[in-house]
Amino acid sequence: MMRRLFWILSVCLLWPALAMAAPQAPTAFRIGVAPHSSARVIIEMYQPLRLHLEQVLRQPVEIVTAPDFTEFARRAVAQQYDIAITTGHQARLLQTDARYLPLLTYQADFKAVALVPVESRYRQPRDLDGSAVIGLSASSLVTLWGQHWLHRNSVVGATLQYVSASDSVGQLLLKGEGSAGFMSLANYQNLPAPVRERLRVAAESLPMAGRVYMLNARHARQQDSIVAALWAFAATPEAKQYFARYQLGGYRALEARELVALEPYANEVRLVLKQGK
Repeated sequence: MMRRLFWILSVCLLWPALAMAAPQAPTAFRIGVAPHSSARVIIEMYQPLRLHLEQVLRQPVEIVTAPDFTEFARRAVAQQYDIAITTGHQARLLQTDARYLPLLTYQADFKAVALVPVESRYRQPRDLDGSAVIGLSASSLVTLWGQHWLHRNSVVGATLQYVSASDSVGQLLLKGEGSAGFMSLANYQNLPAPVRERLRVAAESLPMAGRVYMLNARHARQQDSIVAALWAFAATPEAKQYFARYQLGGYRALEARELVALEPYANEVRLVLKQGK
């Protein structure tokens, strides 16, 4: 009996040490992508990059997103991403408020567009007075641009409805649930042809900083190697196919002034986060 009790006590004492000595699964490197499309589409889009970085970093890499742009910003500020890929105004917010480091962006211009159905009676912005307008979340760049566009053109009484993804904007417009909708030019161009061909561009923004790769400051020492890994990825056949399919052109360096110019939009995101919307 005493021998058995001694054995049980020995196991109990050794168990914490054995647990600590057991090999731990490597922590996944989390790439957060702003929800410019559905989660399924985003995860599919970034699979080539995920596989490439897994080989370079020698650790698991996850592609994750969020239900909407506001929640994405909230999670990024809370340091939940190792790399955040988001539009320039949120990139500016992460740079100034959460110590993320700008890496690079895409060559293709990023523009926001206002869309209406082909058969719409729309001829000028005031035709949208009192109508329903569809955008992404309150902190998305295309929605903020759209709100400014409505204000500049003295549109009155328009109500804004938020949806989770650009493809939803197109579908709702075709169902007659809105008179106009806002999304990026790239997402409009990548809508399924039966949807895209039934919509037309009513207004288009000037070029802005589009999807920007931002590195969490906890990886600052790896910044050069991660940038090199991204440029190496850009030279692969998989990346070239990805750039061509989504009309991105490839990567390019980011100029500091590009994010600074979006500070007014970044401030609007701060207000949305502060209000808890």
